[in-house]
Amino acid sequence: MPKELTWSDAEDIGILLSENHPEINPLDIRFTDLHNYVTALPDFKDDPKKSNEGKLEAIQMAWHEEFLDRTQG
Repeated sequence: MPKELTWSDAEDIGILLSENHPEINPLDIRFTDLHNYVTALPDFKDDPKKSNEGKLEAIQMAWHEEFLDRTQG
């Protein structure tokens, strides 16, 4: 994984969020909460203001894929 994560690193962020919040179904959270989870990651170094709906959705889907692998896999 990259040392410094940006909004473009949806798959890497999704993996980290799945590891850090295994109890959360990512489809059950709001984008504002998702934004907070992403920006709280220690390796996340991008500008929090550069997020948008498309980037958050990509992260949410990557996290959801990890969630499904863990819960149904």
